[in-house]
Amino acid sequence: MSLKGKNVLVTGAAGFLASHIVDTLVDAGANVTAIDNLRSGTLENLQEAISRQVRFERIDVRDAEEVRRIMKEQKVEVVFHLAANANVPESVKDPKYDFETNAIGTFNILSNCRGNNVERVIYAASAAIYGEPEHIPIDESCPPRPISPYGASKLASEGLGFAYYHSYGVPFVSLRIFNTFGPRQRRYVMYDMLRKLRETPGKLEVLGTGEQRRDFCYVSDTVNAFILAAEKEVALGEALNVAGQGTISIKELAQKMIEILGLEGKTEIHYTGESWRGDIYNLVPDISKIRAKLGFNPGVSLGEGILRLNEWFDNYYPRLS
Repeated sequence: MSLKGKNVLVTGAAGFLASHIVDTLVDAGANVTAIDNLRSGTLENLQEAISRQVRFERIDVRDAEEVRRIMKEQKVEVVFHLAANANVPESVKDPKYDFETNAIGTFNILSNCRGNNVERVIYAASAAIYGEPEHIPIDESCPPRPISPYGASKLASEGLGFAYYHSYGVPFVSLRIFNTFGPRQRRYVMYDMLRKLRETPGKLEVLGTGEQRRDFCYVSDTVNAFILAAEKEVALGEALNVAGQGTISIKELAQKMIEILGLEGKTEIHYTGESWRGDIYNLVPDISKIRAKLGFNPGVSLGEGILRLNEWFDNYYPRLS
């Protein structure tokens, strides 16, 4: 399916990943409607897209009537559903908001896709559904055992999507994202490390033991996974892991950051020993399924991605002062 000329809705569009998806869709010639409640997203992320005729409305996906209205008015054919509370500590602090936004918001989207000729729903799921995994590497058959309210609400949302696919024929695809990074991401481990190394270059505090293992996928590669899922039909009704080129420990990541910033021998790393509640120790993905189904092939190495992120941060950070 070509996205050119399609009426596309992107939810959570002012967020980090979703705003990059919006830009790519505009480049592809889609007619894009972007919605966001702006609780965590920012219109700064959509400035260029809005200047290119993207329609933006401040809508909360918890508002069923507003979701129904915008989808009907814009005659939506394709949905990229990324609106969510995507913050694990916040989900622990306020599980009610987390569930209402993630699960009920998804219900509102899917309900308005049913019987309305929507050709594809691409859902931004999360590796948080796996919890501490039963086996490593984590493939899609790994039993979901979420350990945070966020992981549980994302699992509920994904399950609802599969139910709507099997019960009503809503063409649903779920992409289980591990860790995506890049420009516009204003939180999480890489952003926090860059910020701390600018504020106190002689000391870097890192949550946990540093032994936590992660896979980081550069944002343009993750965006490509979403576009492939929209264009191809082979993954309908399925879940696919989305990740990068390989895993790294947080300790190794900290050293790489220090090297890239030219601070070798100048920065002492301090590990807190404890992380936040709901943090998963090992997130080591297997992406063979998405490679086979969609031809997904992450092309940006971790080092190159960090250089690009650092270049953006050099321009962004002075505005925080």
